[in-house]
Amino acid sequence: MASALMKFSAILMLFGFAAADVGLAVEQPVTEVCLGCLCQAVSGCKEGLQCDGDACGLFRITWAYWADAGKPTIDGSSPDSPDAYPRCTNDPRCAAHTVQLYMRRFGQDCNGDGQIDCYDFAAIHKLGGYGCKGDLPFKFYNTFNQCLAYVASFQG
Repeated sequence: MASALMKFSAILMLFGFAAADVGLAVEQPVTEVCLGCLCQAVSGCKEGLQCDGDACGLFRITWAYWADAGKPTIDGSSPDSPDAYPRCTNDPRCAAHTVQLYMRRFGQDCNGDGQIDCYDFAAIHKLGGYGCKGDLPFKFYNTFNQCLAYVASFQG
């Protein structure tokens, strides 16, 4: 359990650095904890994940998701470059930035509880900006909830 906490802490730090690097002065809609739990639920945050089928990286981002987020790139490279999408989505920092941009564009109250929060971001990430009111797959939802509960148990 201690190694899982250390891995999770390292992931949160990475996303924190990503937000600092690309956040400029704009507030990020998705918290570090939420990003970490999204990653955990989608891919188990397995290091070294590349493209598999139509999804890439720790967040399993599709080309359409990346494009809807504004086609962010690494080092100011051209978004029209053939490797722009896989380079960004396979890079944890650029991928986290892509999620932030996507949520900034599509953020909405998916579950009807009157607020836009991490649960809504999970639905938007998994079901898309136009379909987030649907049901989440059980395994994804269960892993996501367990992650949030795990983090909350250490926050007192």
